[in-house]
Amino acid sequence: MQRRHLLCLALTTALVALPASSQKAKNPPTNLYIDVLTHNMAGMPDMGGMMGGLGGFMAKRMGGGAENRFVYPTARVGGMTGQYMDMALRNDLKPGVEAQDLIPGGLKLGKSLTLIEPEPSTPTKGSTPPGKIPDVEVKISEYWGCGAAVRPGQPKVATFKIKGGGRTIDPKNPMGGMQGVDFQSSGSLSKGQYVPDRDIDLKPGWVYWPNRKSGKQVPSGARLAGEHRITGDGIPASMQFQVEQSADFMPKLMLRTQGEATAAVGLSWPSVDRARAYFISGMHMQILGENSYALTVWSSAEVPGAGQELHAYLSGSYIDKWLKQKILLPSSATSCTVPKGIFAGASNVQGQQASMPGMLMMTAYGPESWITYPPKPADPKQPWNPEWSVRLRAKSTATAMLGMDFGNMQQMDDGDGQQQQQQKKPGMKGLLKGILGG
Repeated sequence: MQRRHLLCLALTTALVALPASSQKAKNPPTNLYIDVLTHNMAGMPDMGGMMGGLGGFMAKRMGGGAENRFVYPTARVGGMTGQYMDMALRNDLKPGVEAQDLIPGGLKLGKSLTLIEPEPSTPTKGSTPPGKIPDVEVKISEYWGCGAAVRPGQPKVATFKIKGGGRTIDPKNPMGGMQGVDFQSSGSLSKGQYVPDRDIDLKPGWVYWPNRKSGKQVPSGARLAGEHRITGDGIPASMQFQVEQSADFMPKLMLRTQGEATAAVGLSWPSVDRARAYFISGMHMQILGENSYALTVWSSAEVPGAGQELHAYLSGSYIDKWLKQKILLPSSATSCTVPKGIFAGASNVQGQQASMPGMLMMTAYGPESWITYPPKPADPKQPWNPEWSVRLRAKSTATAMLGMDFGNMQQMDDGDGQQQQQQKKPGMKGLLKGILGG
C-alpha cells in the first residue's frame, strides 16, 4: 500500500493497484492499513468544523472528551457529516509497539499521528437481572430495483415468530435459557450476497489511530495525499511513501430525495469523482402492536438478496463482478427511484403514528490501492522480499430520511468549510444508529 526507501529518495515508489491475491505471494513483516470515509448526513452540519454543542455530545458518546473524541474504527459506517480516517499497523518485528505517522500538513492534524494498542477490555461489574422471553412476531417484506412501480413477483415476504412461553433468560447463560423456546417461520427471503470481511478489527499486537490518546476528528477539507513516514521501534527505516491524490478522501456524496413516502420517491446525486459504482439500501419499520413489527427492506440492485452488508469497502474484483450482475449501479448513474408506497407510514390501533421514518444508506465505492517496498519485480524469477506494504481504501457515503426533500438543505457548507445556520433535528443520530447499525 505504500513504500519508499529513505536511502534512495531519488527513486519514486509506484502506487501499485494490485488485487489482494497478488500481494499475498510475499507477506512483508510490516503492514499498514488506511481507510478514509467521507460521509454526508442529509440536513446535518459537517462535524469536522463543530467545536461544541452536538459535536461535543457525539464526541463523548464515541469514547472521548474534547481532545480525544474518537477511537478506532470510525471509517466503516458514517455517523455525522464529515471526514473519517482509520489506521491499523501490524509490525511483526516489534508487535504492539507504538508507532508514529509523520503526516503532510494538508491533513490538518499536526505533524504526526500516534498509533497505539487498544485499551484492554475490562469485565463489566454488576449483574443484570434475569428477564422474561417475550412473544415476538416480525414480518419482513423485501423489495429491490429502481423504478416508480413495484415489480411483478415482489415483495418476498417472511414472518418469524418467537414464543417464549414465559421462560426466564439468565444473562450468564443466555443460550441455555433459549432451550425450549418455540421458533416459527413462514415464507422466505432471498439468499444474501456474500461479502468477505476484509476489515482490520481490534487485536493484540496491532496499533491503531484514532485512539484514546490521539483521536481528533479529521477536519473538513483535510487531505491524506502527500508524504508519509512511519517511525518507531522496529519499524523499517525505509517506510516512507507518497499517497497520491487518487487515494485521497473522496468528495461528499450529495444524495437528494424528492417526493412523499406514500408516492414514488426520486433519488438523485451529482457524480462523485473516482467512484467506481454506487449502491443504495433502505429500511422502514412499523409497530403493529405489542412485540409485533413489520420491517420493509429495499435495495437499488436489479436482483434480490443485496443488503446492508454491501456498504463495506469492496475490492475491485467484487465491484467488477457485481456491476456485471447489475447488483451495483454504474459510475455513470445519477438517479434512482424508490417504488411507490413501500416505505409509507402506518397507524396503530389507537390511530397514533407507529412507524419510524424510512431510512436510506448510499455508498460510492472508491479505489483500493497498494504500495509495496521494494516494488514487485517484473521478472517473476527475480527474488522479491518486500519490507512493508500499505493498503489504501476510500469510499463516500450518505444517509437520508425518506419522504423529506433535502434538496434545499444541503447548503451546510459554502465550499470553504464555513457552515451556515441549520435547524437541529433531535434524536436523528440515535434513530440512524438503531436502524442502520451506525
